[in-house]
Amino acid sequence: MPTRATSTSKASSSRTPAGARHSIGDPSAGTDQKRILVIGGTQFIGKLLVEKLSAAGHEVHILHRKPKHLFSKRVHNLCADRNDAASIRKAVGATRFDAVYDIAYDWERGTTGAQVEATAQIFDGKVARYVFMSSVAAYGDGLNHHEGDALAPDDHADAYCRNKAMSERALFRLHQRTGFPIVTLRPPFVYGPGNPFYREAFFWDRLRAGKPLILPSEGHRLMQFIYVHDLVDLATRVTESRNTVGHAFNTANTRPITQHELLLDLARVAGVKEPELVVVSRDLIHRAGGKVFGTEKLYFGEYFDIPAITEIITKAQRMLAFKPIDFEEGLRLTYRNYLAKRAYPKPDFTFENELLNRYAARPGEPRSA
Repeated sequence: MPTRATSTSKASSSRTPAGARHSIGDPSAGTDQKRILVIGGTQFIGKLLVEKLSAAGHEVHILHRKPKHLFSKRVHNLCADRNDAASIRKAVGATRFDAVYDIAYDWERGTTGAQVEATAQIFDGKVARYVFMSSVAAYGDGLNHHEGDALAPDDHADAYCRNKAMSERALFRLHQRTGFPIVTLRPPFVYGPGNPFYREAFFWDRLRAGKPLILPSEGHRLMQFIYVHDLVDLATRVTESRNTVGHAFNTANTRPITQHELLLDLARVAGVKEPELVVVSRDLIHRAGGKVFGTEKLYFGEYFDIPAITEIITKAQRMLAFKPIDFEEGLRLTYRNYLAKRAYPKPDFTFENELLNRYAARPGEPRSA
């Protein structure tokens, strides 16, 4: 990826006159219908994106591994393996798209930079905009990143960081060589209704059950968030102007918060004024078998207690007029959906009870050894 992203793409839309400005996700856009492909449009971000695009009157196609989807009949279904470019090429055939959103990541096998590049090459010269959902994890580590900062190296220890960084490098190299109309988005933790990860609901389940919340090592780690509706709005907005081609955008709330602040915010929207927070050393948690990912022995939600990576969003604010929703308001909307849906399995407190019995301390008190 170049130090400074450029906006000199020569891409053109097959259906939009040169210089025309339109909003792909805006129902008021009238008859300016686009043909749009969403790779991985069945969960959370992709699902909301498909619903928004379809409601705006566009011809939406989704590509995933199943022969059917749960959307209306207006949404076309393409069946292929996201990591297999040959199967994607076969599924797409001769169909040309005005925009492609590459949202999918295979959490079981990983999705490598080579696989992302092979998919993108299918559409090179055949699409007006290609939006890749990257992540703040592409930076690898560190705080207050700007878009021109170096991304994680190819040998980064974390596969997700490595794959996202290598994917972006491959896509921006393709842009430099051919003018491929790439735009990448780098969200941090995405929250909101329909989150498939057991995150906000993890803590609300415990608060509603009157259980204490574990705070790893005093909860000083920073976290940064974006509301899923804000992210989808940005995903549609980057297609509105050709000035975004060749650019990466940090997409997040303006201010990171600590893990301690997060638990207080989650408790406040659940109506719990004084939640019981107990400190357990992160090292002791891991030695006891605590897991960051998966479904067993979680102690701080799923894939939530990880080293801090934060970013600066002034570029998105300037170029995209991005104004994220207030975090507490977004949590209130999410909590309302949580109460209505209750989409997660019955919580199991066994591991946390063991930790609390052995190592618990309230914030500010000495920790047990």
